[in-house]
Amino acid sequence: MRTQHAAPATSRPTPLQWLRYAFGGGLPRALAPWVLSDTTRAGWVRRHVVRSLVQLSPLVVICLVAVPVGMGYRLTAAFGGLMVGLMYSLAFMVETTEHRVAKAGYPAGTAARVREERAERTREARAEHRHPYRVGGSGSFD
Repeated sequence: MRTQHAAPATSRPTPLQWLRYAFGGGLPRALAPWVLSDTTRAGWVRRHVVRSLVQLSPLVVICLVAVPVGMGYRLTAAFGGLMVGLMYSLAFMVETTEHRVAKAGYPAGTAARVREERAERTREARAEHRHPYRVGGSGSFD
């Protein structure tokens, strides 16, 4: 069974809603299609990293401003914390996006399935582009 999810949802969260969403909060049910689109369309990894940077930014600022040591130590600690935070964020990226989609009301595994369907369509399009005589499955590689 293939589902088409080509066009992103038209309604978007407000900046305040997006900030809450970036920190793990839920969005209104009306924005559920946007959440699915945000976590599945091309660039979803980049958007995940941006959300992670937003989540880590308060800690980095506190480390740079409030810790009573030399600036070199603060910069090193902030950078190290940022790298460790991004490492964990990337390690749990798929699970995090699935949780966001489930929170929006979709069944578990929906985001992974939609991304795989998109990848399959991309693979098929590339194969047809490279081998135009096989359009529609006709022809042979022999």
